[in-house]
Amino acid sequence: MTDRSAVDTIRGYFYQFDLSILSVLQLAAPDDCIEIECTEDIDIRTATDVTATQCKYYAKTEYNHSVIKDAVKHMVSHFGESLAGTKPKVLYSIKGHYLTGQEKLDNKIDVDFLKKHFLTYTKKKVTYYHHVDLGLSDADLEEFLTRLSIDVRAKEFDEQFREVIKTLQAIFGGTPFSAEYFYYNNALAVIRELSIRAAPADRSITRKTFLTRINTSTVLFNEWFVEKKGKRAHLAALRKEYFTEFNVSPFERFFLVEVDMGSYDRGDLKDLFFEISKKWAKLSAREPSPFCPYIYVHGITDNELVLLKRELCTEGFKLIDGHDFQGSDFSCLSIMQKATHGNGIKIKVLNSLPNVEQTVEAITKTRRIYQFYLGDCYYDYDKPAVKHVKIQVERLSDVKSII
Repeated sequence: MTDRSAVDTIRGYFYQFDLSILSVLQLAAPDDCIEIECTEDIDIRTATDVTATQCKYYAKTEYNHSVIKDAVKHMVSHFGESLAGTKPKVLYSIKGHYLTGQEKLDNKIDVDFLKKHFLTYTKKKVTYYHHVDLGLSDADLEEFLTRLSIDVRAKEFDEQFREVIKTLQAIFGGTPFSAEYFYYNNALAVIRELSIRAAPADRSITRKTFLTRINTSTVLFNEWFVEKKGKRAHLAALRKEYFTEFNVSPFERFFLVEVDMGSYDRGDLKDLFFEISKKWAKLSAREPSPFCPYIYVHGITDNELVLLKRELCTEGFKLIDGHDFQGSDFSCLSIMQKATHGNGIKIKVLNSLPNVEQTVEAITKTRRIYQFYLGDCYYDYDKPAVKHVKIQVERLSDVKSII
């Protein structure tokens, strides 16, 4: 597969995922559901009927009847089995987006058109009639057509995505960013998870369950979402949303980062310390309200943390950690002392999550917590007075790109 065809294929997958998300969001009742990759790409099940939908996205291709011929034949086969009682009766839908040629299907499809363009085919110079092979009469085909809808003017890729985002905003409120990075991101993960389950019964989800599962205020690192956005654009969007301030306010900022000791590199973590201090501390002699950030490193061993702090101090990068002398207990008053140009404190290191909790609770100024995690969230602080941003990252170096 060429790079271009691979991109087109991936866009086709995302187009189907987005249509699946839109389909479940637009269900009328909480217990109505969609089924992924069962009868067709998407089956929409309500209290009164089931609609089996096949999705086609050919943005660079002219529409021809041959493009949907196999889909129609498959649906007619299913319809024949439903007449025999071996398959349930359903409605059939084909949605497709094409570059041109949509006018070829502007007129109403009748039985003769159906037979000529969709059910007749040639194989090894022999002509076959699919409806004849299935034993279907013209009356049967008339009934099939009452159950079939074909839309060859389905929305373009970006237009459909915008509709998904607007629908999520209408349901949950918030900004376009929260609709995309919280709800859509999670929705994509849910649909992807359903699509790869082995048993058809496990590929179904109700509107109520779907909304519950995607209702999150955490930015997840979903590889499919990042694939769609592009890694660089994904990190840049997070930076723009949370870490772009022209005038950095003197808030008390807590940066919680996670390391994997299996791939840990002290140099990378030191660079992150420098970057956080450089951007989020203001210590000049002219600064009326000097300040510096707090940092907590999750997953690091006690011994490595001591070595890291020792190395930073040796290099002249002054830090405090709330312990005033060897063997002393952690002191909120010690860690909360003001960083100034005179005392040269560049960052405040919190050694444990209890230290984080105690310090956040003790401070009365505006507080913000930025938690970066690799696997699962490791800290919850849900009091409305404190903004707590949770961002899942693939690796520690992503944090530097975001902040």
